[in-house]
Amino acid sequence: MTSVTTRAPWSLRRRLMLAVLGLLAAVAIVIGSISVLALQGFLTNRLDGQLNAANGRSQTGFGPPSSRPGDAQSETFTRQQLRQTIDRQAPDTVIGIIFGTTVAGVQKDQSGSLQDLSAAQSGPLARVPSTGVATTVDLGNGLGSFRAVAVEYASGVRVVTALPLGELQTTLLQLGLIIAIVTAAGLVLAAFLARWIVRVALRPLERVVSTATRVAELPLDRGEVALGVRVPDEDADPRTEVGQVGAALNRMLGHVASALTARQASENKVRQFVADASHELRTPLAAIRGYAELTRRGNHDLPEDVVHSLGRVESEATRMTSLVEDLLLLARLDEGRDLESDPVDLSRLLIDAVSDSHAAGPEHGWSLDMPDEPVVIDGDDARLHQVVANILANARVHTPAGTDVVTAVVIEGSNAVVTVTDDGPGIPLNLQPVLFERFARGDGSRSRAAGSTGLGLAIVAAVVEGHGGRVDVQSEPGNTCFRVILPLVRAVDLASG
Repeated sequence: MTSVTTRAPWSLRRRLMLAVLGLLAAVAIVIGSISVLALQGFLTNRLDGQLNAANGRSQTGFGPPSSRPGDAQSETFTRQQLRQTIDRQAPDTVIGIIFGTTVAGVQKDQSGSLQDLSAAQSGPLARVPSTGVATTVDLGNGLGSFRAVAVEYASGVRVVTALPLGELQTTLLQLGLIIAIVTAAGLVLAAFLARWIVRVALRPLERVVSTATRVAELPLDRGEVALGVRVPDEDADPRTEVGQVGAALNRMLGHVASALTARQASENKVRQFVADASHELRTPLAAIRGYAELTRRGNHDLPEDVVHSLGRVESEATRMTSLVEDLLLLARLDEGRDLESDPVDLSRLLIDAVSDSHAAGPEHGWSLDMPDEPVVIDGDDARLHQVVANILANARVHTPAGTDVVTAVVIEGSNAVVTVTDDGPGIPLNLQPVLFERFARGDGSRSRAAGSTGLGLAIVAAVVEGHGGRVDVQSEPGNTCFRVILPLVRAVDLASG
């Protein structure tokens, strides 16, 4: 199967320049061709006039055309008659006399000397029709093209008079060369001028593109967005084509800004509702857990199924309390709150988090890889501990027993990079793009040994972004790596310092 390589599309600037240059070249070619043809016609007519005058001089000694036999002027031609005829002509004139099968030709050079033509040079003269009308004949062999006219007399003698076309052809060649040089120079100059004109003409369009590019680089997917970018008024004049594009873009940006404002207001309402609901649910959930635990631990003779039901009520209340706390934390993080900024020793934090994970999942292999010197950043110790704990819990819950989990931290430039790598079955490809979204859950290759709220990794992403960092994951069967990239010094601290 052969692959087809598509040609890259031309830019508007290139198409306009090539169109202008092509049009100028076509006009120049047409004008040049007409000029050359007009000059050729003029020079040819003038040469034919000179040829007719020379032909009149050639008739002396032979009588007028179709004179009766026996006239003194119609006797058989001789070499002397040929020379007498050519003597009356201007330099470069060729005279040919044809009688029967005999063809004789002679040319008068610039010095007035007579040069006899060879048989090969004289031969084409015999093919000139005796119509009295000028025609072009090529004598070849160094003589070139001539305009010739032939007259036949009653005695059977044909006299051919010819004038050279060399000067005419040279003039036309020089004119064509001059036109070509002037056209080429004009096209080069026009190319520079067209490039400048097109560049100036497209500047408003470039400014419109610049505005669209700035809008495209704005993070419009979430959060509060101040969409104040607009095309300048001078580039949004609807009386011009570019202005129509700019005005349409401004109208579109206005609609987008309205939609983003409405979306943000809706999100704020949802966040406020989640925060309020989470806050209000904590008290009744604590009461449910307390009463269930009190009843279960009291000295009551309860049936076994009732004891089991109370245990399930207590367990589900605990799970729901964890979900409420996670939702409340996400709501606070969305509002930009609940993050401290203090020196945090990542090395110590990782040691504590891995130790906790080892206690929770002794069936897994846990190891640490850290530099000799402590890695200290500015951040919220409790939330960063929660980040590492959530990632480790994710590795523990979604990988089988015996999986090795390696936690490491290194310094790369101005960032601290924490990695958690396991050799488990990996994360499905369809889940990786949405892994850090809320309530995203995996199944299949990563078994669910225990239930989860689907908020753990969403909290990881929110906390890391709140610290000015980012988190990503690369996964394939046998190798899953979470990378948490945190700035050593938070941007807010630099600004305040």
